[in-house]
Amino acid sequence: MQRFVNNPDDIVDETVRGFVRAHAELVRLDPGNPRVVVSTAAPVEGKVGVVTGGGSGHEPAFIGYTGRNMVDAVAVGELFSSPTAKSFHDAIEASNGGAGVVVLYGNYAGDNMNVKMAQKLAAKAGIEVLTVVANDDVSSAPKDEREKRRGVAGEIFMWKVGGAKAASGASLAEVRDTAQKAIDACRSVGVGLAPCTLPAVGRPNFAIEPGKMEVGIGHHGEPGVAVEDLKPANEIADEMVRIVLDDHDLPAGTRVAVLVSGLGATPRNELYVLYDRIAAQIEARGLVLAKSYVGDYFTSLEMVGATLTVMALDEELEALLEVETACPGF
Repeated sequence: MQRFVNNPDDIVDETVRGFVRAHAELVRLDPGNPRVVVSTAAPVEGKVGVVTGGGSGHEPAFIGYTGRNMVDAVAVGELFSSPTAKSFHDAIEASNGGAGVVVLYGNYAGDNMNVKMAQKLAAKAGIEVLTVVANDDVSSAPKDEREKRRGVAGEIFMWKVGGAKAASGASLAEVRDTAQKAIDACRSVGVGLAPCTLPAVGRPNFAIEPGKMEVGIGHHGEPGVAVEDLKPANEIADEMVRIVLDDHDLPAGTRVAVLVSGLGATPRNELYVLYDRIAAQIEARGLVLAKSYVGDYFTSLEMVGATLTVMALDEELEALLEVETACPGF
């Protein structure tokens, strides 16, 4: 595969440097750690800091959601790998305005371990840190074991809500609780049509045969719930809606926000084809589409595929989604 790369081992650092150069009005590098991206608006004295972090290769996640009324600092990991505990700790310090910091991150073993280590380091420095772990991926564990599910594109809604809540002057516990409410209201599913390739490896990190698709795939190529024959877009959309909404079990009249994200190599027009059917099916279930996002929000290098996230709204969550923000990812 032909790529725009220099030394594959340098791609993360070069990505971060280019990102910061391109969006210098919104973000900066932490002076002591080139793997920490900080909002130019942070820290704000008296405001709860909001931090996230994760592996590279998902751009615009995670770094793209750094900005005003959003995430204050992001810890950056290698491709598809957790940031270090030091990077999480440095992001916590960079976002600390004296009111504590909430770390909002995905449910992966490395992230769980390194965030806990960073939390202990922060406590020694007198910074109170609370956490919320995203677990919106329906296909990654049964409904009665939701605590084992992965975090995927529902994290974007969690960051948006958490950032807006913190910007309102809420307390640390209030920010944590509202971000938790946001991710609890999310369900997601992904469908993959073709794999991605890590630049340093040079071969696909999993396989999808021609004419097949994988339902319930993870953002790193984690196995889905089924390998099926490739179907027309409407049938794929129907299956995605069924998986998400059957797990959600929302009453008619519920207002929802919907996010359809490409995985890196899916043309935008195909995402709109999916969304057209998804929206119709959601409305056919008696739900009300209050807010929609279609585009590349949480990708996986050049994987072909898409994810669907549905978030059930109450008055607070809907109002927080509407709070104005400035970050490269939106």
